[in-house]
Amino acid sequence: MAQLRIALAQTNPVVGDLGGNADRLVEWTRRAAERDAHLVVFTEMFLTGYPVEDLVLRSSFVDASIATLDAVARRLADEGLGEIPVVTGYVDRADLEPRVGQPKGAPLDAVAVLYGGRVVTRSAKHHLPNYGVFDEYRYFVRGDRLPVVRVRGVDVAVAVCEDLWQDGGPVSAVARAGAGLLVVPNASPYEVEKDDVRLELVGRRAREAGCALAYVNQVGGQDELVFDGDSIVVDASGELVARASQFKEELLVTDLDLPLGAGEPGEFPVDALDGTVITVERLELAGGPVEPYAPEPPTVAPRLDDLAEIYHALVLGVRDYVAKNGFRSVILGLSGGIDSALAATIASDAVGPERVNVVLMPSRYSSDHSVGDAEELVRRQGVTARTVPIADIVSAFEKEIDLHGLAAENLQARVRGMLLMSLSNEHGHLVLTTGNKSELATGYSTLYGDSAGGFAPIKDVPKTLVWELSKWRNAQGPDDFFRLRAAEPPIPENSITKEPSAELRPDQRDTDSLPPYDVLDRLLDDYVEKDMGAPELVAAGHDTELVSRIIRLVDLAEYKRRQYPPGPKITPKNFGRDRRLPITNRWRETTAR
Repeated sequence: MAQLRIALAQTNPVVGDLGGNADRLVEWTRRAAERDAHLVVFTEMFLTGYPVEDLVLRSSFVDASIATLDAVARRLADEGLGEIPVVTGYVDRADLEPRVGQPKGAPLDAVAVLYGGRVVTRSAKHHLPNYGVFDEYRYFVRGDRLPVVRVRGVDVAVAVCEDLWQDGGPVSAVARAGAGLLVVPNASPYEVEKDDVRLELVGRRAREAGCALAYVNQVGGQDELVFDGDSIVVDASGELVARASQFKEELLVTDLDLPLGAGEPGEFPVDALDGTVITVERLELAGGPVEPYAPEPPTVAPRLDDLAEIYHALVLGVRDYVAKNGFRSVILGLSGGIDSALAATIASDAVGPERVNVVLMPSRYSSDHSVGDAEELVRRQGVTARTVPIADIVSAFEKEIDLHGLAAENLQARVRGMLLMSLSNEHGHLVLTTGNKSELATGYSTLYGDSAGGFAPIKDVPKTLVWELSKWRNAQGPDDFFRLRAAEPPIPENSITKEPSAELRPDQRDTDSLPPYDVLDRLLDDYVEKDMGAPELVAAGHDTELVSRIIRLVDLAEYKRRQYPPGPKITPKNFGRDRRLPITNRWRETTAR
């Protein structure tokens, strides 16, 4: 047996920032060296960020990725870090003739081992996910190699993300390659309860491979996606050894006792059990087994509960969208209702209340308690607020154009949207919309009104969950993840307990046109998340008439959702990358066939 200290760099790369990501790689490798690590593992496509989408179809981008990899290998050596093997993801290309159906330039979701100032081996993801948010058949061709590098006497195999999730491929060859450790760089997005799925998967693959397994995952927000970290190390029996925090950058350093490698350097083919052949490539790096040393105690970070996970994901999604896109501040409309209250609180926790601007825009129908609740939130959180009454502005429109009913109600929302966009234009704020998933599903948003903005913090949060998250956040004490330090609960209790209303006409209530939200959200979950058709919904116990009415609302609102800003994805199927339906569509669900 041999001792090996591995460092998993659970980091937050920026898509397209190759130079900045290379700087991070050097910085985190130095941190690992200061802790006497023998191997450092970065995440999937770390040098380019993930996902890069159509950037991989540009030869200039792929060229820059390859050049950055070579340059950072030399830089590590120049800065005295060349004797630490580094595993990192990047974008490469395969040497294939162009053909119809193959991504332009044959890009590879690649991984490399850097050592001694050079790239000692390269490989690429074999299994390409093409479900949910992933479109990798569009972007990549698959790899067919399993690198096994001997590090301090231990044979370390390297596979990439989806290769762990699918049967066959490189992971199926690990046991036959005789590896003592399998390291897997990942960019696995967050969704509710995914951490338990990952731990079970990692443990099962370790048992199948007959070796310890280190799973390192990206952290941070990228447009709609949020990556939660949660990097994991298990032993050969699948038992948890170490685990990193969720939603935070972290260097997870773990000592392992692993078998000495015995195979000779060279290449040999292995049946991958999926109809393909994987070439195992063995390499031996300089340096034999280390002298015995006292291991560090392993770190197992505590798990967050479901509501804490979701809230942290929303905060991180907003924080990184603001930071990575260069915004200095945000602005949103504050009505006194629960949706805008939660959105403002998430924003304050994400960027700090001093960078959050809210606008109170009471109309002739706004209740005194709504205005009072909004003012109370401002007092508690210390955000920057201004009041712009809209009654006279709306009246000026009404003098020039005769509007009634819904059109008149929507005019108020559009005036508010125009004011927010104008203030954004003047001061450079990012406008945050405040609509929740239940509203988006049923079309209860006004185009160019409350849907106007640049980012949507609670876009993927059903209304019932909005209340749950608000109560959860009010119950929290100081947290180093949050930047809001309210001395009292940040959301006024009345915003949580009062009956929801858009307040666009006298005595309006959401239940005037929608069922109670607990009933609605259960139906929407079955229709949107689970893709049940109308007969299945009725069979599941939903009211027949309600099924027909809600399905019609959801289907007719597709054009609105297509124009809604992006927002953090937290559910298995968000309105965005996950759920893609035609706008022009005459298919209608019926409750009986």
